[in-house]
Amino acid sequence: MNTPEKSGIRVGVRIPPCDRVDRLATTARRAEELGFDQVWFPDSQLLWRDVFTVLTAAALGTERIGLGSAVTNLATRHPAVVASAARSVAELAPGRFTLGLGVGNSSVGPIGMRQSTGAELRDGLATLRALFAGEEWDFNGVRSRLRDPDPNVPIHMAASGPRNLRLAGEIADGVILLSGVSRNTLASATARVREGAEAAGRTAAAIPLTVSAFCAVTDDIEAEARLLKPICASIAQNGGAPFLALAGIELEVPARVEGVYPDLVHAEDWDAAVEICSAWVSDAAVLRFAQEFCLFGTAQEIAERLTALHAEGVTDVFLQHVGSYDPPTELIESVGSEVLSALRPEAGR
Repeated sequence: MNTPEKSGIRVGVRIPPCDRVDRLATTARRAEELGFDQVWFPDSQLLWRDVFTVLTAAALGTERIGLGSAVTNLATRHPAVVASAARSVAELAPGRFTLGLGVGNSSVGPIGMRQSTGAELRDGLATLRALFAGEEWDFNGVRSRLRDPDPNVPIHMAASGPRNLRLAGEIADGVILLSGVSRNTLASATARVREGAEAAGRTAAAIPLTVSAFCAVTDDIEAEARLLKPICASIAQNGGAPFLALAGIELEVPARVEGVYPDLVHAEDWDAAVEICSAWVSDAAVLRFAQEFCLFGTAQEIAERLTALHAEGVTDVFLQHVGSYDPPTELIESVGSEVLSALRPEAGR
């Protein structure tokens, strides 16, 4: 994402498309006013408004801030459809748009589809690159091309498991790390990205690394951390128990949890999900999770951790609030007014 250069880490915020599109564009504009570098919109067709419609409105409603999908997929959306939609947003926000892709997750689950395999992601990215460059592509024996292509759309790949991390390092223009800010898991994830890059003859240091992290500006971490129980449980439920164990968090969560729709991360009744997950995630465990994997703390503490992340090779971070069906208004205001000023004191002079 070709946003104006600043010294230090670039800070973005995740805005779920949970409201009318014009209101979401206003939220993005407020993030721009407060000095955020990027806004990222996730894609899940049943949970939220259409991500490319929202990105279009945000492109028209802002001037400087970077815009990205975090993330769309090539399972519910054909690569040719994604190429056309991405090109359409990119021409409205020249140099500001990043196409973030992943395996599908909450897009495929509610409609009974499976996530994209590594081979499908590899083929899909090749298709997108060819279409963006104006080249012909063979679609089941039919050769076609994208009219009015844009070869300058960066493709970033979200990854968490070792195979997809290596794949992202090999083929993507940037990597979105889903490991949180834990030093142990972050070091492991970046090592896998580096392996993939080196195997492809690429310079790993030149690949932008974006880390996603739940964030709350607070003096009472214990109270705020409790809200993270469904997130913590979901990680354990989906193969992340070894990562949690690195931080001393030992959890066993059943493969299926009743009473939560549509899933733990996107629960419609968050308070009920917190209570349900309390059966497996203690207050002490989730506090440890918040301290190790998330950016919970005072504005100064968060700013210091962001500075340390940049020193560790992270180029970008996008911050998330807890919940999926309300805009992160409080997070945008608190980070924009307190954290960014602590992170970039020169900007206030």
